[in-house]
Amino acid sequence: MKKSEANRLSELDRRKFMSYAAKCYLGVNLFPMLGSNVGNAAEISGAKAKRVIYLYMGGGMSHVDTFDPKPKKKDVMGETEAIATSADGIQIGHYLPKTAKVMDKVCVVNSMTSNQGAHEQGSYIMRTSYAPRGTISHPTLGAWTLKLAGRLNPDIPGYVAINGGGGGGGFFGAKFGAAPIGNANEGLKDSRRPGSVGSEDFNRRLSLADRLNKQFHDRYENSEVKGYEELYSEAVRLMSSEDLKAFNIGGESDAARKHYGNGRFAQGCLLARRLVEHDVRFVEVYLGGWDTHYDNFAGVEARCAEFDAGYSALISDLASRDMLKDTLVVVATEFGRSPEIKTEHNNGRDHHPAAFTCLLAGGGIKGGYRYGETDASATRIKENPVEVQDFNATIGHALGVPHDLVIMSPTKRPFRMADKGSPIKEVFA
Repeated sequence: MKKSEANRLSELDRRKFMSYAAKCYLGVNLFPMLGSNVGNAAEISGAKAKRVIYLYMGGGMSHVDTFDPKPKKKDVMGETEAIATSADGIQIGHYLPKTAKVMDKVCVVNSMTSNQGAHEQGSYIMRTSYAPRGTISHPTLGAWTLKLAGRLNPDIPGYVAINGGGGGGGFFGAKFGAAPIGNANEGLKDSRRPGSVGSEDFNRRLSLADRLNKQFHDRYENSEVKGYEELYSEAVRLMSSEDLKAFNIGGESDAARKHYGNGRFAQGCLLARRLVEHDVRFVEVYLGGWDTHYDNFAGVEARCAEFDAGYSALISDLASRDMLKDTLVVVATEFGRSPEIKTEHNNGRDHHPAAFTCLLAGGGIKGGYRYGETDASATRIKENPVEVQDFNATIGHALGVPHDLVIMSPTKRPFRMADKGSPIKEVFA
């Protein structure tokens, strides 16, 4: 390339060229080091999503009773009935009447499949794209998103986990882990200076702590220590940030809180909306209790009641605020439940990784769209199988993060956000 031509390159073109050259000739990827942010990422792929709200259904959500009903198979459906939705040709379980009204904004991926049939392993691979290994801790999707796309708001955490779930930064370090919020109504704990400590005294204590820590930092200077040191500094900065109010759902009207519902998951969805309004990049909200080996229909009805209120309110609220277009809302779970009803377990359903359902909405995703299909009994994939890694690559693609970006672990092993997965291009509008 001639120097005169290089001078005419835009800043983005230079970044793309340097990253491509480094990848081809050095075997490394400079995307995160080139000051990546959603603006650059979006320009690279035409992506529309800036933020992700990741709703995780812990325990294995029954696809048959929720988003993949088989109304012609009463032996499979049991007590569950299929109902029409706002999306032509898409039916869902009758436990989700409010969600049925927003399905015109949702893409249903009915052909998810996994080879992990245990909870811990299934959840781990869904969140990281990799099977668990005793020798390494893999970054979660939230950590990958923060690493590759960067923060939108430098003053508050870029990755937040509500009601449990989430995860650490893996080999990226503590800096990329989730800031945990145990209960949406309690907000971010220990984020304010105690009233009994004046600002002058507080600063004096910080200065003393810095001096005491300096010798340790100088002696053990490595990326992990540095990561915790940066977290410490960020926590202090957050205490005086105007955006700290994002964590207080008490600022919402009674009508808004009633719209979402009073359950922990529903209030978590409300908090997630507040956080993405303040440009938190990745928010996870956890809803457990889907492990319905026994009395499946009572369990599903109870879980769906809370999910139905929170999810429908979140989708409609984001849409009314014109935020759904650049906020990707994901519903994920580790596997489905068996189409066979276990009468010996009081009509329970067992683990079923061969076929299950996840959802995508917003962020450039087609609404009222179904991708993939299971067979007549929802036992096996009939059309367009989607591996967990493909689903995660689709999340990355929506954000403008190329799924094949390589990051080297501290042990010099190459990893990607979605391992060898490829995005599902058909689900994008």
